[in-house]
Amino acid sequence: MTSHLFITANARMLPHWQQAFAMAQVATRVQQPPAADVIWLRLRHDLTAAEQIRQLQPGNALLVVLSDTPNDEEGMQAFFAGARGYCNSHANSATLQQVATVIGQGGLWVGVALMARILGGVDRLPAPAPAENPQWRSQLTNRELQVARLIASGASNKEVARALAITERTVKAHVSGLFVKLQVQDRLQLALKMRALGT
Repeated sequence: MTSHLFITANARMLPHWQQAFAMAQVATRVQQPPAADVIWLRLRHDLTAAEQIRQLQPGNALLVVLSDTPNDEEGMQAFFAGARGYCNSHANSATLQQVATVIGQGGLWVGVALMARILGGVDRLPAPAPAENPQWRSQLTNRELQVARLIASGASNKEVARALAITERTVKAHVSGLFVKLQVQDRLQLALKMRALGT
């Protein structure tokens, strides 16, 4: 069973956190937090997200950053500092459970607008090592390649569907197939893989 720890300035558990994870623990930053599989860090306003994550040193735990006033800049900081998820502190219990499921499966929990910004910046990252499998193109159909390029550029499923004159349902099917064929778990990994593959 996955253990959850919420870290807040006042060590108070919000009702929807408790509702999402009945056995979750809560601690303040000044305490030595107990070990947990998932750490939910509620940001304070006096330090940046990056500084708070550095102070926390989450180790091997999956880290989700909770913000009372989420914004893209703060979210970017959180992800670049090692967070696996970023969401509103007041997200409902069902959303928190979805976040835990996604990051537990190796994905990232990122809002649509922030994901587009992150994907848009992938081309500014240092070039990764060339892909090990030079036959990667033979694994993808022409349509999958088109979808992959658009996704890697930051396009949403709706934008991909419009650009290729196909349905969103078809786009979702292609994206699922791409995840399997390219052995990635989310859109950011797909963008990075496409960059490594030289496309």
